[in-house]
Amino acid sequence: MALTLINSAKQRAGALLRTVSAVGVAGIFAPVAANASNGHSVPWQMDLQTAVTPVAEFIHSFHSWLVVTITVITLFVLALLILVAVKFNAKKNPVPSQTTHHVGLEIAWTLIPVLILVVIAIPSFRLLKEQIAAPKADLTIKATGLAWYWKFEYPKDAGGGFEFETRMLSDEDRAKAIASGKATKEQMPRLLAVDNEVVVPVNKVVVMQVTGGDVIHAFSVQPFGVKIDAVPGRLNQTWFKATKEGIYYGQCQELCGKDHAFMPLAIRVVSEEKYNAWLADAKKKFAAIGDAPVQTAETTISAR
Repeated sequence: MALTLINSAKQRAGALLRTVSAVGVAGIFAPVAANASNGHSVPWQMDLQTAVTPVAEFIHSFHSWLVVTITVITLFVLALLILVAVKFNAKKNPVPSQTTHHVGLEIAWTLIPVLILVVIAIPSFRLLKEQIAAPKADLTIKATGLAWYWKFEYPKDAGGGFEFETRMLSDEDRAKAIASGKATKEQMPRLLAVDNEVVVPVNKVVVMQVTGGDVIHAFSVQPFGVKIDAVPGRLNQTWFKATKEGIYYGQCQELCGKDHAFMPLAIRVVSEEKYNAWLADAKKKFAAIGDAPVQTAETTISAR
């Protein structure tokens, strides 16, 4: 009877796993098609935002593999619990077993979890290295988190030499822009659209120097797989290489005060020709600030 119960439990677990896998492929693991070009989350979204950098793609593949691994382990443990509840309940076993030790089982349930964790740790450390070790930068931008907006500086030696602030558009300003025909509602998502966008060239390594000007903030852009703290008095570094043109939205992801939820940022990825044209216009639009700090993957400097 025990063998029958075990086989039955295996069959049920297998059927459930196949169902979960099918649902995952259809709606959880696959990117949401409607979100492919939005650059931000959408209502009822089940998956991560579409990855547009190599690091973000690594994060997505690791996440999907990890979900499958955890699901298999969870179903296995659930099957064991059901088996024990059915086979060893009080009605079927009025006299409980007095067994207290089983060396083989104790070794197995110690070594197997350790091996599973080691297997998980290997790609995890590879991903961590990818996130930390920035390649040689094609462009360096300094981002400063402030209450409750962002300031960005483009270095002079990279053709910039200016800074600007970016704030969330109010509902009134957003409505005016939409009414004037400058943009549609989809192009100016509420609570994410900003007055000044960061512009970067496609397929170029962009190194972000991130710091805070008052309290701790966090610079985060999910489609890029980027999230790093903005700490006053400290210059942190992250990087991305966007492989698809479009506009991608991020937010502060560190509780920083009453308007924490209202300090988004927007990064527009364009062709190199459009970037150069924007850079020329930006020099005229924004006041020059002299030399902005520069940090590459090989050097480290302190925040001003």
